[in-house]
Amino acid sequence: MNMVMFMMVTSLALSMALTALNFWLSQMNPDSEKLSPYECGFDPLGSARLPFSIRFFLVAILFLLFDLEIALLLPLPWATQLQDPTATLLWTSTLILILTLGLIYEWAQGGLEWAE
Repeated sequence: MNMVMFMMVTSLALSMALTALNFWLSQMNPDSEKLSPYECGFDPLGSARLPFSIRFFLVAILFLLFDLEIALLLPLPWATQLQDPTATLLWTSTLILILTLGLIYEWAQGGLEWAE
């Protein structure tokens, strides 16, 4: 218990010291370029609020979906060491089948076509 308290106090003190040091050592010299919306030196030509295509969001959601699938399938090699590995493999195959069917459906509907 004492070691945990010591580590918490040490990490809190260190983070507060580093934050104070950052505020103390940082240089605050704002000029017109730093205060402009774009630091590249160009004047903005149009609105920065251009609408995004819904396809960006579709690709992002598909990426998250398959990234989650990989995260769910990572422990699969260890699951074969269980007492009943056939049930685990059945559930895994079902998950892969459902996601593959969804991808095929999305592909057939033209949702993955970028150019119209």
